[in-house]
Amino acid sequence: MDLLDPLALARWQFGLTTVYHYLFVPLTIGMVLAVAIFQTAWVRTGKIHYLHLTRFFGKIFLINFAMGVVTGIVQEFQFGMNWSDYSRFVGDIFGAPLAFEGLIAFFFEATFIGLWIFGWNKLPAKIHLLTIWATAFGSIISAYFIIAANAFMQNPVGFELNADKGRAELVDFGALMTNPVALAAFPHTIFAAFMFAAGVIISVAAWHVSRGQHLDSMRTALRFGLWFMIASTIGVVITGDQLSLAMYATQPMKMAAAEATFNTVCGPDASFSLFTLGTPDGKTELFSIRVPYLLSLLSNHTFDGCVHGINDLNAEYAVTYAGMGIDDFTPTLWITYWAFRWMIGLGLVHCLIAVAGLWVTRKKAKKPVAKWMWKIAIWSYPLSLLASIVGWIFTEMGRQPWIVFGLMTTRDGVSPDVSGGEVLTSLIAFTAIYAALAFVEFRLIIRTAQKGPDDTEQVGVDDKPASVVY
Repeated sequence: MDLLDPLALARWQFGLTTVYHYLFVPLTIGMVLAVAIFQTAWVRTGKIHYLHLTRFFGKIFLINFAMGVVTGIVQEFQFGMNWSDYSRFVGDIFGAPLAFEGLIAFFFEATFIGLWIFGWNKLPAKIHLLTIWATAFGSIISAYFIIAANAFMQNPVGFELNADKGRAELVDFGALMTNPVALAAFPHTIFAAFMFAAGVIISVAAWHVSRGQHLDSMRTALRFGLWFMIASTIGVVITGDQLSLAMYATQPMKMAAAEATFNTVCGPDASFSLFTLGTPDGKTELFSIRVPYLLSLLSNHTFDGCVHGINDLNAEYAVTYAGMGIDDFTPTLWITYWAFRWMIGLGLVHCLIAVAGLWVTRKKAKKPVAKWMWKIAIWSYPLSLLASIVGWIFTEMGRQPWIVFGLMTTRDGVSPDVSGGEVLTSLIAFTAIYAALAFVEFRLIIRTAQKGPDDTEQVGVDDKPASVVY
């Protein structure tokens, strides 16, 4: 293995920076919605603890948003640095949703964030409330444009190939924005973001309640976070089912790799393995726990449907994509197989913790919450984030060896004149800078979270909700 292979290093760099950037994205999307809900509750009821929660979690949201903006800029630089051939091939298409995201969604979001930050005591309560809801709307729309761009890599639509220029050109923007993969992936991604935000709220609230601090506001936050987690998990499950249908329709190899199914199977043989022991290449199975029919149900919504196997798909693709220089169209099986299961497992565990939390903190509970239960609640916050991260790893690694499915291989997309040493230098620099930023981000959020809301804050005349003042 060449340690200075430009392709391998470019993939590592983009993967690491993308995962790092994604540490902040779901918390931004989910936390701004929670802040908007808390502020709405304050405006409608006038109860002071809702104002405390609004400003407290609003601080966490703003810290996280700033870091997300900084780390996101690096993503776009890499298209020109390490992936110039890819950018040249799809720039006419990929640039459209990215431009909309930057020029419309991001500036819309940033504008209303500014109004929300500086609008306290200056805007009427209901108008000020609209600014945080507009911010939440902007963050969600921003996510859609990014997902639409990524969906083209999974399922190219709305384009035609220009043989003279050697690139794909956009001919139908509507088709690009209504890509079935984007329509399925978008709600799944948003609900997953809500899960992570709910997990952070649960952990922060549990930390304070277990210490008897800020009880009026933190008990409310804890119950909200627990219900928010359960509702978001239900959304993830429903939308995940729809995404699996879209995935099998557009990328059957990814579904086959998720189950390491080498031969086409039907009906009861189209089973889903909860756990498997075998060789890393998936060809030898020593032990597995399987659910009959489940793979068919996930892929076709029928119990007697067939799921194409890796061997059959490889033979089909060898004919369809002859001349692409690919002998094996199979993704790395141990990554796709386990990432798919870790995604599901981590999310369900976090939801079960929320269900248990609702039970042990109910009003009629006869026993106090044990210390070890509080510790589980406090330290469970990364579970949903990890589930989202491995989900994206599955999505991107399951597409390999394509960078744009059926049109361009990953090797063909890398910059031809960038050496491995140059990529390695930027990789080391990015890693060092990101490590420093991560330290700052983590310390700021921890300090803010541990300080808790300002319970001594009083409501001024201009600060009161509309139900009180007007």
